[in-house]
Amino acid sequence: MIVIPAIDLKDGKCVRLMQGDFSRVTVYSDQPVTVAEKWRDAGAERIHIVDLDGSLAGSPKNLTVISEIIRRAHVPVQVGGGIRNLQTIGRFLDMGVSRVILGTAALKDRRFVLEACDIYKGKIILGIDAKEGRVAVEGWTEETAASAVDIAESYKGYGIDAIVYTDIKRDGMQAGVNLSATKELAESAGIPVIASGGVSGIKDIENLAAIEKYGIIGVIIGKALYAGSLSLEEAIKAAGGKKRG
Repeated sequence: MIVIPAIDLKDGKCVRLMQGDFSRVTVYSDQPVTVAEKWRDAGAERIHIVDLDGSLAGSPKNLTVISEIIRRAHVPVQVGGGIRNLQTIGRFLDMGVSRVILGTAALKDRRFVLEACDIYKGKIILGIDAKEGRVAVEGWTEETAASAVDIAESYKGYGIDAIVYTDIKRDGMQAGVNLSATKELAESAGIPVIASGGVSGIKDIENLAAIEKYGIIGVIIGKALYAGSLSLEEAIKAAGGKKRG
């Protein structure tokens, strides 16, 4: 299981939101490239980047910072936030992004997602963000009646590289990973799952590693790293240190 540190970008700065609420933002650094280099030096094999401004605007807004992270950190990155068309996907991949994450589009533009999977095989990650099992889109500002499991199952067999599953209520709260929902999604979808939201300490990593066999290939860590309640080195060790790239 791979451990993936998160860098959320807002106005060019590295921030964290609480439960996806843009009014509850904490700025951790105005030098996100330096943060990426820190995670690289600590052993990160991949970095998770979210363009928060882009998720609201519907198009990327932090391209310069993302490009600089790729140029200087030399670590594979997966990027999400405001990716709504093939041109944007191509631009990110040409920039050196390893994988792109499609979230809102998964629910609102299925044809686009399937076309992206066909053209960019192995490069598309599905981002499913849910609150009490129901999917939220548009930077988590719009809740839907769609079930996270139903959405995941609907994309089975179409070449999705993985699903990033985020429990919004736990995101940024260090309340513990929603193990049961993550396991259920992985088993139902038959698509590799990267857990996200709620990691509070080493026990969460150990608990996820214990159910890795159900298809959980990674975990994204944000607040716990920035708050110092968990070190990336110990998280990687607890996860088994397996490389996926």
